[in-house]
Amino acid sequence: MNILKSKLPSVGTTIFTIMSQLAKEHNAINLSQGFPNFPVDPVLVNILKRKSSQDVHQYAPMTGSPELMTQVSKLIYDNYQRNIEPSSELLITAGATQAIFTTILALISPGDEVIILDPSYDCYEPAVILAGGTPIHVQLGNDFLPDWNKIEDAFSSKTKMLITNNPHNPSGRMWSEKDMSELESILLKNEKVILLSDEVYEFIHFENKHISAHSLPSLFDRTIITSSFGKTFHITGWKMGYLVAPENVMIEIKKVHQFNIFSVNSVAQSVLAEYLNVAKVDELGVFYQQKRDLFRSLMQPSSFELLPCEGTYFQTVNYKAISQQNDVEFCKELAIKHKVAAIPISVFNKSNLDQKIIRFCFAKNDETLISATKILCQI
Repeated sequence: MNILKSKLPSVGTTIFTIMSQLAKEHNAINLSQGFPNFPVDPVLVNILKRKSSQDVHQYAPMTGSPELMTQVSKLIYDNYQRNIEPSSELLITAGATQAIFTTILALISPGDEVIILDPSYDCYEPAVILAGGTPIHVQLGNDFLPDWNKIEDAFSSKTKMLITNNPHNPSGRMWSEKDMSELESILLKNEKVILLSDEVYEFIHFENKHISAHSLPSLFDRTIITSSFGKTFHITGWKMGYLVAPENVMIEIKKVHQFNIFSVNSVAQSVLAEYLNVAKVDELGVFYQQKRDLFRSLMQPSSFELLPCEGTYFQTVNYKAISQQNDVEFCKELAIKHKVAAIPISVFNKSNLDQKIIRFCFAKNDETLISATKILCQI
């Protein structure tokens, strides 16, 4: 007799796992999962070597080490000119996904509606469902930018939270000042709605500067912002992130955090506290723009249509000139037959909307990008 009833019956193996397995099985170049294949900063590695021999191996404080929290507060001020109180408005987390899950679990109750903008990262909806909430999916425009009329129409008396992601994964698009003004306007009209702003790619932007929710003081009293050391310093395996929230909201988030994580890796916190003194996050955009530009230039002779890429380390392309297969099957064939792995965009949509668009990760060394694009240009 099966006594188990799944809380997430529609959740199976993620497309990221599927495509990485295919890449491994067929010896394909893996441009699917969003992690770099080049070394981290040697300065960071040297700090890690030194710190690991020191007395930093016991539990850190539940909210985060004071040294790291001070440095993160400085990072926020230096980049957004916002003063936060680290002891009451900041939480160090085991990656941004844990920050998002903990926030949703703490703030969403049965019957609450949460607006999610598709295509969306796959961790949002499961957290809402596990909290007893109802996900309300709103499709972004064909250009992957928000249709504010459609978003506003999705609000109801049950709406408790709006989740945004900027710079946007999977599209690589970024919101303009007008978009941020529209966001502010809608939330000012819906005073009981919380904003959860996923900004894990905040320092990876190119021609235009990322506009953060840190720039909307009128919403500070109900905005939670999540960030990622893993994405910023390409140390995704460390699973280190942080979130900022107003004190009254943070009290509730900390209640959940202390029971599903309690405290985050003490060695990593000690290393990052020192590294933030010398890290140059303002150079990340230039670093990744060189990779984006290399990838785009090498792809110019191909039959793929390159779509705008303003931030993140993802490049989307339309393949309709090559095939009319659905994007999942096209990606599988790409990995198996052509030996390059990518991610289909339809899986980021609740409706499985298939626009014949796939995503490549260009956070790879030049040799990998050259080898991959040589194959892609022959398709």
